[in-house]
Amino acid sequence: MKSKWKPMMILLAGFLLLGIPVEAQKGEVKRIPQVEKLLNKMTLEEKVGQMAQVTIDVLTVGNSVYHTAEPLKLDKEMLRKAIVEYKIGSVLNTPNGKARTLKEWNDVISTIQNMATKETRLGIPVLYGVDAIHGVSYTDGATFFPQQIGQAATWNRELVRQVGEITAYETRASSIPWNFSPVLDMGRDPRWPRMWETFGEDVYLTSQMGIELVKGYEGAENEVHDPKHVAACLKHYVGYGTPVSGKDRTPALIPDIELRERHLPPFKAAIDAGAHSVMVNSGLINGVPVHASYKILTEILKEELGFKGVVVTDWKDIENLHDRDRVATTQKEAVKLAVNAGIDMSMIPYNFEFCDYLTELVREGEVSMDRIDDAVRRILNLKYELGLFDTPVTNYQDYPLFGSKEFENVARLCAEESITLLKNENDILPLDKDVKVLVTGPNANSMRPLNGGWSYTWQGNRTDQFAQQYSTILEAVQNEIGKENVVYLPGVEYNLEGKYWEEIPGNLDEVVRAAEKVDYIILAIGENSYTEKPGDLHDLSLSKNQIELANAVISTGKPVIAILNEGRPRIIREIVPQLKGIIQAYLPGNFGGEAVANVIFGDVNPSGKLPYTYPMYVNTLVTYDHKPSEHQARMAGMYDYESDFAIQYPFGFGLSYTEFEYSDLSLSTNKLTPNGELTVTFNISNSGDRAGKEVVQLYTSDLYASITPDVKRLRRFKKVFLQPGESKTISFTLTANDLTFVNSDLQTIAEPGEFEVSVGGLTARFLFSE
Repeated sequence: MKSKWKPMMILLAGFLLLGIPVEAQKGEVKRIPQVEKLLNKMTLEEKVGQMAQVTIDVLTVGNSVYHTAEPLKLDKEMLRKAIVEYKIGSVLNTPNGKARTLKEWNDVISTIQNMATKETRLGIPVLYGVDAIHGVSYTDGATFFPQQIGQAATWNRELVRQVGEITAYETRASSIPWNFSPVLDMGRDPRWPRMWETFGEDVYLTSQMGIELVKGYEGAENEVHDPKHVAACLKHYVGYGTPVSGKDRTPALIPDIELRERHLPPFKAAIDAGAHSVMVNSGLINGVPVHASYKILTEILKEELGFKGVVVTDWKDIENLHDRDRVATTQKEAVKLAVNAGIDMSMIPYNFEFCDYLTELVREGEVSMDRIDDAVRRILNLKYELGLFDTPVTNYQDYPLFGSKEFENVARLCAEESITLLKNENDILPLDKDVKVLVTGPNANSMRPLNGGWSYTWQGNRTDQFAQQYSTILEAVQNEIGKENVVYLPGVEYNLEGKYWEEIPGNLDEVVRAAEKVDYIILAIGENSYTEKPGDLHDLSLSKNQIELANAVISTGKPVIAILNEGRPRIIREIVPQLKGIIQAYLPGNFGGEAVANVIFGDVNPSGKLPYTYPMYVNTLVTYDHKPSEHQARMAGMYDYESDFAIQYPFGFGLSYTEFEYSDLSLSTNKLTPNGELTVTFNISNSGDRAGKEVVQLYTSDLYASITPDVKRLRRFKKVFLQPGESKTISFTLTANDLTFVNSDLQTIAEPGEFEVSVGGLTARFLFSE
């Protein structure tokens, strides 16, 4: 039907692969004179050492490389072996897997840098990296924000950039210049245990929030030499978030068209925003380990996307090419495959064999010196741009705002804006403050589930030890209405000595009896903390114990308000109809308890919106940008089947304590041309009696295309604050780039035809043509 338009489509696309001409993307890594001079002096062993990264536990006193003895102390012999003998270029992680004080960080990293800069031939500083995921995860006293899924739920670009700026400041206060964040994997499968580390299911929302975190970390102009900024590391390039099984580090099957449509764009956006490094997907795509894929790492990332920064492996993933994925018959072959594929730095992390193998491979002609020089140039460029040659270690005493009230206020605001009100039957919320409540559930009185993984420890299992000064949900409710008005019985508790999902059931009869004395029941349910492989599960349903607790309190006849404190949306279909209110808190951080209580009792008007589609059934895991056949009406005739699109709550959904009305949608033109613009204008009004924030979301729908189009795609959003009775006029401008999709020839194109734009329940149509 559209064949007559093919010449125009190709002209518009300009043979684009991701919206940017390939020729404009290619080019050599920048040549910094100081780096080139240093590179020319380096021996092969010194170059290979720069490409090696070990974990800090290798360098500390302990009974093995896997364990650091307390109190923390560096093993000078091992440190000398790593830095002087093997010329190791990078170190990561926190000793013994737990948070450290600013002074401990400064002492450890200063010692490492002193040896690197004063006891080696060339004096090259070490590049220290850490996972500062929602704040500086491994620094005691750092400001903790909601996890990325909660940040996405704010739909507030400015707030997310502030999160990045504060995290960068406090990371540098910890003497660390390199942050393994943001996560730009797509959170499109709620079974995946790292979904909460993402910005959700949408490409545009993820891309926009990714840009904000990168600019927050690195500065508006990527001035990473500024001691208040750090180098960002985009992860996990690419396609890590959609394994077929839903389990971490298991194979994914991703057609090239899907890889380019959904998974590459957030990385492209962040690379265009200037991000300095990329961490690689630990899994397999279509049977090929990404760490061994020349196509993905070199042809797409370095050539097509024009990435000029450092490509680092994830934990132990070169060794995994042999040990787990079996594409290399030896560890030496694994090193060859990975480095030739495009890896610049190996997160080894426990030994120095990578260095020995790579040195041999170069001398044997299996890895070229050009490949080594390219990798080392990228690494030294990053060290130079970070200012490490001038200032190898930043001093915590130069960072007076670390953990300050100013920073904490941003964390509190971020938590409050993330809270998403999913149900409010008969406007039961907010509650008055002269009521009596029963607080129950395993998430009611612990800081651990409020923060999730990457909180003081990898799995977040010691959070209650480090975060005692903050309020749990129970404590925050008590602070709101007085302890004398709050009854607490957990009903179900997490087994803190067991697996994250293990629970200890309580006495439900006792909980039911306690409900007789109160007006309302606050039910705090969800998940305990976890991340990565330990977070794999076999059933997405909320646990049996928690469902039984919910049914028990519902049976009392008292109104039940459920607080969902979870990293991924667990199936709650069975109890939703009987709940009077449902609040999604995600993993809101140390101020999550306060934020939840502030919403329950009306101090804060909720404004969060879901960054994913909340599923209703385990076997119906869908996204909002699905194909028309996934949700179709009954057909006429003998084969009168239909497609049931059963979800609990849609992407972008979230209620408020006030009402917003949209009106007067208009388009600047009814025809958009390839080089033109179309402005969408409408009014939004607060028709309620409370001030509130509304997330304005604009979608487009391609009505017909050469391949089946998605039903709709998010193109613009903005968070708007309105006083009662206030109205504002909002305008968004669209171009041809907002209508593009990846076609069957893997070209990013926009085709002529009719499109629909929708916002706040209003729709209008326009044509795209020459």
